[in-house]
Amino acid sequence: MNQHQLSIEARFRPEILERILRVVRHRGFQVCTMNMATAVNAENINIEMTVASQRSVDLLSSQLSKLMDVACVEIQQQTTQQIRA
Repeated sequence: MNQHQLSIEARFRPEILERILRVVRHRGFQVCTMNMATAVNAENINIEMTVASQRSVDLLSSQLSKLMDVACVEIQQQTTQQIRA
């Protein structure tokens, strides 16, 4: 499987993390690592996530961008790493 690093900025809402994880799962990606922190203004959160899948990460990125309260999704690492399951 290929690993990809994503950076997500979203408005802080109690349900936003659940929505993001649901999209990741529905699109066939597995969460390897995840870090979440409140932004400086405390109205937004920053999520750093490493996901793994054989699918294109662009598919996941575009679907996450469509979520309400998600302001920005960036693919941090264009080069992918092969991992063996």
